Parts: sequence; structure tokens; C-alpha cells
Amino acid sequence: MLPTEIQRIILIIGLAATAYLMMLAWNEDYGRPAELRRTEAPALATLPADPPMDIPRQESGASDVPDESLLGPVGTQESSSIALDAPSAQVTEGRLVRVVTNDLQLWIDRLGGDIVRVQLPGFPVSLDRPDVPFVLLDSGNGRTYVAQSGLIGPDGTDTGGRRPLFDVGALEFDFRTSGGSVELHTRVGAVDVSKVFTFQSDGHLVTMEYRIDNRGSEPFTVGMFAQLKRDGEAVEEGGGGFGLGPRPYLGAALTTGEERYLKLGFDDLDDEDFRETVEGGWIAILQHYFLSAWVADAASSNRYYGQRRDDGTYIVGYTSPVQRVEPGQLATFHTAFYAGPKDQRTLEKISPNLNLTIDYGFLWWIAVPLFYLLDWWHGFVGNWGVAIILLTLVVKTALYPLSAASYRSMAKMRKVAPQMKRLQERYSDDRQKLSQEMMSLYKKEKANPLGGCLPILVQMPVFIALYWVLFESVELRQAPFLLWIDDLSAMDPFFVLPILMGASMFFQQTLNPPMPDPMQARIMKMMPIMFTVLFLFFPAGLVLYWLVNNVLSMTQQWLITRQIERGSAPAKS
Repeated sequence: MLPTEIQRIILIIGLAATAYLMMLAWNEDYGRPAELRRTEAPALATLPADPPMDIPRQESGASDVPDESLLGPVGTQESSSIALDAPSAQVTEGRLVRVVTNDLQLWIDRLGGDIVRVQLPGFPVSLDRPDVPFVLLDSGNGRTYVAQSGLIGPDGTDTGGRRPLFDVGALEFDFRTSGGSVELHTRVGAVDVSKVFTFQSDGHLVTMEYRIDNRGSEPFTVGMFAQLKRDGEAVEEGGGGFGLGPRPYLGAALTTGEERYLKLGFDDLDDEDFRETVEGGWIAILQHYFLSAWVADAASSNRYYGQRRDDGTYIVGYTSPVQRVEPGQLATFHTAFYAGPKDQRTLEKISPNLNLTIDYGFLWWIAVPLFYLLDWWHGFVGNWGVAIILLTLVVKTALYPLSAASYRSMAKMRKVAPQMKRLQERYSDDRQKLSQEMMSLYKKEKANPLGGCLPILVQMPVFIALYWVLFESVELRQAPFLLWIDDLSAMDPFFVLPILMGASMFFQQTLNPPMPDPMQARIMKMMPIMFTVLFLFFPAGLVLYWLVNNVLSMTQQWLITRQIERGSAPAKS
């Protein structure tokens, strides 16, 4: 095979590999068929005391509460007698406690003290409904997505699936001006049990504490569990959708002693249950742009678990170490709950490795600096589309020496193309002689047929990392650019950017040396069409990046090619 053919084949493989890696990573663990469900919520001004849900959302049974075996050894003491009058399925009046902050609208069910609904006022469900907040957790409207917690063990209030009905001082709490706490209370014999949720006026983090005051004469032995329960259906995140493209990752993730970020897909839980003991740690359920997570006490050794229930829902969570509360003593359990956007700076402050839920793939070490640079540009210009253009310009400038080496090589190959064609015609029957003459020609003209390949391959990790930054960044959700592009996370409604991107690829091909093999030439001519069709359904922010990158590449290549052809090529860097 001729060297020029090898070069072109490598370039074709490089382009195809880039697209393939993107699609492969996009589809990794994401291929679960799921119906997209649009979530809606009434505006805050019209919210009733209880949201429009088919309550009771869940009467948690034994299958919801983790088995005591997850707690580990708890001693030999006999279980205390717990007499709880569990409400019937018909008793729903006054069960929901609503809490409002600047960034959260949250409902707590007095039965068990579970968080059964979370709305995010700062994230509208769609551009045409700016006053309707996105619903992250919900246990009505045909959905199941709740954050549960309780006490299990010999004396646990939730052992065996029994859920306590807590008392509370009010059913409405407004913490928009200043933070505050919601205290739920129940009593087990002579033991007072309080479940305290603490909110800040801003932010998406809620701390939760169990306080156990043993005023009796017998020890009280319990451990805490915190878990997320969710159905397997995808929900439209209000980012405009992704057309016919693959869906983002929907599933669980956690950090362990061996892996900083471990995906625990729902399909994994279909096959087998999950068990792992971790010091501290967190466990989360992820979807595009948003997540919910329980963050454990960093000083304790916790048992993490995950399973699929018979009703098709999934449960992931952890149990804490058991505490034996002696008579006259007060004991506490601590945890934190996050429900909100995948914000890089916020998550890295909450717990180690939680920011890795913003999944940039195996090139995260390149992607994270690129994100901070993109964020810096946005702070400077105030428009995410312009920030993408400026970031692409910075990346292309930084990689210019590599690009220039590649373009010089291709320009020289283009310059010697007529001589190569004459050699091919002259030695068409003698491949060995043809090869010798071509090598002599390359040496004479100082042309390297493979010189353009390595620089392109070196740049690919940067381009792929930048792709994932744009795909994963919640900052681009419903972010406008210019004119008809009012959402960079949605596909271009008029397909203007994808068509321009395809046209830029076509014109860039005219700057490359012609391919000697007709089949390879036809493949190259099809590439702009193939990529245009592929990008029709990509988010506008990603297509904008590729378009700007192509235009800058084409400009660089045109300038260097003209210099080579005039015999005034700049000295190599």
C-alpha cells in the first residue's frame, strides 16, 4: 500500500474513531429502553398544602426497609417491644410537611419521615414554562423516586418494615429568608426519637440527624439506614431533548475504597444485588444534569447496598454502624442529602469524589480544566455560546504547533501529488520500483506521508474531552446563544448549525491532497454527509463547537497550504 494511502486511511480511522468513542461512551450503560416522561409542577404561588399527588405515595413495607443483616453484629440483647399504630392506606390528611427555600421545594411524609417530592425552583421544567420548577423526586403522577431513612436493629422504629408516624409542630416551613430546622418526633416506650432536617436558605444540601434520648431503664440498640428508591424510567430534564440520539446515563453511582467513582447501573442490579463496606462515602442516583445523593458520616464504616425489587423499582443506600444507647444517654446519627444539579464546585465541597458524578469519562483529567476555562470565559462574556467559541479558539491556539505540523505535511503532499501521479502511471506494473521512486521524491521534497497523522491523533483526546464537557455541563441547560438558538442543550430546531458544520467539512476536504484510491475517495466524500446526519440531533452547543473547530482548522490549513505553495512556508516550531 502506498504511503499516501496509509496516511489517508489513518485519517479516516481517526475521524471514525472519534465519532465511535463519543457514541460508545454515550451508550455505555445508557442503553436501557425507557419512556421519557415529562414532569410538571404547579407554580409556587398556587401550590396547595399537599401537592397534586395520588397520596399515600408509598406505604413502605418490609421490602423497602433494609434487612438487619446489613447492620452487622448487634449483640445479643432482646428486642424491645415497639407498639406503633401504623396508619391505614386511607389516612393521608395532614401527612405531608412542605418546606420551601430559595433553591428547594421539598415535601416530607410524616409516615417514616421520607422525602417524597423535591422541586427545583431555579431550574424551570422548560423554556416555555419558566415559572414551573423541575421535579426531581416524586412519588405520585405514576412515578416512584423518594429518599428514605430510618432506624433498624433490635429496637429500630423501622425494623421489619414498620414505619413510625411522626409528630411535627407545623405542616408549612418557609426558610427563604433564613435557614432553619424541621423536627419530627416519636416515642418508643421511654425513648424519645427525633428526626431533624436542617435547611439553609440557599443551596440544595439538607442535613439530617437522628437524636435518641433513652430515658428508660433498658439499653436501646439501633442503626440508621438511608436509601434512594426509584423506578427505572427516564424523565425529560427540560433541556430540549436529544432528538433521536441515545439517552444519557440513568442509574446509581457510589465511591468505594478501591474505586473513586463506581457506576452501579440498573441493569447491574437486575442481575445481582450489590454489597460493599466503605469508610464514609456516598451513594447517588444520576440522570442528565441532576442527581440525588445520601452522604454518609465520613468517620464511620458503612455498608452500602443496592437491589431490584419485585415491583421493578430499585433501591440503593447504606446502613451505619449500630449504636447501643444506654439508659440516661443521648445518641445521634448524622447524614446529608443532596438533590440538585451536577454543579462542579458545589459537589466537590460536599464530599470527596462526589463531583465525579459529572461523568467526563476516562479523559476527566483533561475535561475538568477545560470546564473551568469555559466557566471563566462565561463569567467574562456572559454568554455560554460565545464562551464555547472562545474556548475552542484557545484550544486551537494551544494546539496550533501540532496542527501546523499536520497541515504542512498535507500541503507538501498536495504539492507533490502531480509528480506522484506521473510516477504511478510510469511504474504501474512495478510496485517495488514505484515505491523506491516515491521514497526518493519524498526525500527530495522533504515530504513525510505520515507526518500529518500523529499530530491529529495527539489532539483527539483534547477534542473528545471538550465534547464531554459540553455534553455534561448543566450550565448549558436552557442557555441561550443568539437568534433562534435559545437552548444550547437542545438540538438546532432548523438544523442550520449541523448543515454549516457539514459544509465546513466538505470545504476542508478540498484543501487536502487527492486520494489515489477511488474507494477511499468515495468514503471521504461521504464523511461530511454522515457527520451532518449524525449531528442533526446533537445539542446545539456541541454542534457549535464542532463548527467553530472546523472553521478554525480550515483557516489554519488554508494559510499554511498557500504558504507552502508559494514556497514561503514558515520555519518549523
